[in-house]
Amino acid sequence: MKKITAMSEFPAGCVKLLPGPFKKRFELNKQYISSLTNENLLRNFYLEAGLWSYSGNGGTTSATTTSMDGPESWHWGWESPTCELRGHIMGHWLSAAARTYAQTMDPLIKAKADYVVSELVRCQEANGGEWLAAFPETYMCRIANGKFVWAPHYTIHKLLMGLYEMYTIAGNEQALQLMSGIAAWFHRWTKDFSQEQLDELLDLETGGMLESWADLYGITGDEKHLELIRRYDRRRFFDALLEGEDVLTNKHANTQIPEILGAARAWEVTGDDRYRKVVEAFWACAVTNRGYVATGAGDNGELWMPAKDMAARMGIGQEHCCNYNMMRLAQVLLRWTGDPTYADYWERRFINGVLAHQHGETGMITYFVGLAAGSKKTWGSPTEHFWCCHGTLMQANSSYVQPIFLEEESGITICQWLPSELHCERSGNSIRIRLEQDGQHGIYPLNNWSVEGMTAITKVNIPSIPVHRPDRFVYKLTIEAQQAATFTLKFRLPWWLSCAPKISINGGEREQELGALEASSFFQVTREWVSGDTITLELPKSLTAEPLSGEPGTYAFMDGPILLAGLTPEERVLTGDPAQPETLLAPDRERNHGWWNPGYFRTKGVDRGFRFVPLYEIKDESYSVYFPIHKS
Repeated sequence: MKKITAMSEFPAGCVKLLPGPFKKRFELNKQYISSLTNENLLRNFYLEAGLWSYSGNGGTTSATTTSMDGPESWHWGWESPTCELRGHIMGHWLSAAARTYAQTMDPLIKAKADYVVSELVRCQEANGGEWLAAFPETYMCRIANGKFVWAPHYTIHKLLMGLYEMYTIAGNEQALQLMSGIAAWFHRWTKDFSQEQLDELLDLETGGMLESWADLYGITGDEKHLELIRRYDRRRFFDALLEGEDVLTNKHANTQIPEILGAARAWEVTGDDRYRKVVEAFWACAVTNRGYVATGAGDNGELWMPAKDMAARMGIGQEHCCNYNMMRLAQVLLRWTGDPTYADYWERRFINGVLAHQHGETGMITYFVGLAAGSKKTWGSPTEHFWCCHGTLMQANSSYVQPIFLEEESGITICQWLPSELHCERSGNSIRIRLEQDGQHGIYPLNNWSVEGMTAITKVNIPSIPVHRPDRFVYKLTIEAQQAATFTLKFRLPWWLSCAPKISINGGEREQELGALEASSFFQVTREWVSGDTITLELPKSLTAEPLSGEPGTYAFMDGPILLAGLTPEERVLTGDPAQPETLLAPDRERNHGWWNPGYFRTKGVDRGFRFVPLYEIKDESYSVYFPIHKS
């Protein structure tokens, strides 16, 4: 097949986070997925396979697997044995475990995940060798007969996705065996359905089943798996998109995004251009023509908002699942096209989505992040809720490294500015690129406090520190190569640039302002690189005001890529010029210990003034994001 993508991702494990705040968030997630016990993860699968019983105070019943724990320690919420969606967390957990292992090579994570997969094999064998789920096959029969069940396809897709990543990332062969058995069951179950019956079935929430069949076909090349791709092609939805219809407004957003991710994967493994056109039509409908709020979201309360008219939909807020899956789609389109606007979109939703949805101390999730006046975040618990967003929390926070570095035929592209290190080979030459953020020009709390840092700032002969909070982020790349190598390094110049960036190679050997280049573009350097070469890139930022779609005169504030939240439980009117946001907000608490605080501001010229902080720092405070502004 011809080359179909402009960029490609490096294999899992080639990119690793450097010590610092992003890694701290990653470690919070690692601790959480490690804390979920094997028995609790597997309990509903054991129950369905007849391999579980409870041993209580009254004695022990004979069973293959016996629990000594009481129900007070079980998983509840959407993982309760009485919830129809039970089992969805298993797939998310397997994905997160595989990705965490690739990042850390922690043998305990690998052993735990491998054990869980081996127990799923036991469950599948007890079910007859094909069916595997935390609920009975009768759920599928019920939806085929038009009776409601809460999204069994969605739940099985999550399981298939987790198994796929356990196979492709963690190298677990049994995971592929499980996938193949599940596919055999679905191939047989759907073989006698008419096209009308399949269309009716796919109008329910099928999640990313199409993506799973495409993933499996990409591994096996089995005609039965290709047939499953064809059967799970949601023609009613896809054809309407191709006709240019708005089939999204007021529809359930996270029903449709996984289906589009399925179309994207189907194009990659089949080469059928119709699937690519479906994906492009969806992006136009969901993003380009619809627009979005300051976080990047086009959804509120799980529903797509009206195009360019979102002011009346600020109440509940964006959903984490939608946020994460739209980031996945943006990454796909970046790989296909090489267009930096997709990386810009990913960054906006990462900083103001993934980070804003996760509690920075407990690691827990908030299902929604509201933008209305007086919003509050509602945090989930470790074992009592298990919302769908709880699952994507685990995946999103194990996946920071995937979009940072991408590879092209000519060289390597830095797409996201997250401190990390790439190890790769080009033409047999071992290359390492270290991406660091300057400690005095970084993002707080995305810088760590340390005793060393505090000691350093007590010294007199340290490098010059800006007098006030700097107006730029500064990054340094260091190259190590086994031997000198000529290739191209490309750097994304992000959407939030306030003026010309500046690049310096080897401390001044080559130094220039990139005034001819615009934001949302790539800048490239092609040369012979040798070990020890360094590149310093300065990315200027500023305070800006973004209008609310559908309500002229109402604005949100951003400090570079960081969305600000006002610490006020009510709508407040500000006075000033949104084109000059410094007339509205002044820097506040700009420095703390050894780092600066981007995103910290306070109001100017209003009674009962209040402060602004980054949305991702909000924990239990009431806050507001959009403000009416009266021009002075």
